[in-house]
Amino acid sequence: ILPGPWAVANALVNDWHTLFPALLVTAKITVVSLLLALVGGVAIAVFLVQSRWVELAFYPIAVILQVTPIVAISPLILIYAPTTQVALLICAFLVAFFPILSNTALGLSSVDHNLLDLFQMYRASRGRQLLWLRVPSALPYFLGGLRIGGGLALIGAIVAEFFGTPTVGMGFRISTEVGHLSIDMVWATIVVAAVTGSLFYAIVSRIERRATFWHASYRAK
Repeated sequence: ILPGPWAVANALVNDWHTLFPALLVTAKITVVSLLLALVGGVAIAVFLVQSRWVELAFYPIAVILQVTPIVAISPLILIYAPTTQVALLICAFLVAFFPILSNTALGLSSVDHNLLDLFQMYRASRGRQLLWLRVPSALPYFLGGLRIGGGLALIGAIVAEFFGTPTVGMGFRISTEVGHLSIDMVWATIVVAAVTGSLFYAIVSRIERRATFWHASYRAK
């Protein structure tokens, strides 16, 4: 039922020629969907903080997308999407989008009011307030959302691959090996997915430390 560590290690080595292409497929979907979530989340967050009424009107839509289980809507997305690849991108995008949006919007709104009053006293335009005050203040929040969104994008891609049978990603590999009762191969695929997600988390954390060394949230650690 539970293979030993050596069995999993042997599966990693002996079946790497199968695992590596699956990793590339899933990684490609994860990266592209995360980039889309990055652009969309930041753009909409900037749009939401312009007005309280705008936030009240549009933010609930993003919340609905977040709380809807991706497992429940993945089969429908695969039916309605023009191709399987597009469907996988949509699924991964949906789960990665909200953390980036919510964290960025929170960071843009959590600016020091004294500094904001100072900018307004000097009649700084909205664009200058956004560029020189709100964006630097929101950077730690944004990178925190990016850390969470990266892991969720990987999870969303793998979950969607369970249903997208024409793909050869890690999700499809797990479901196939479960059907063949190759439990050691299943665990090997899980290990590859976990290591991939951990590497991404470490990279973003490294970038965060480099980019926010000046911020009060980092100096307080």
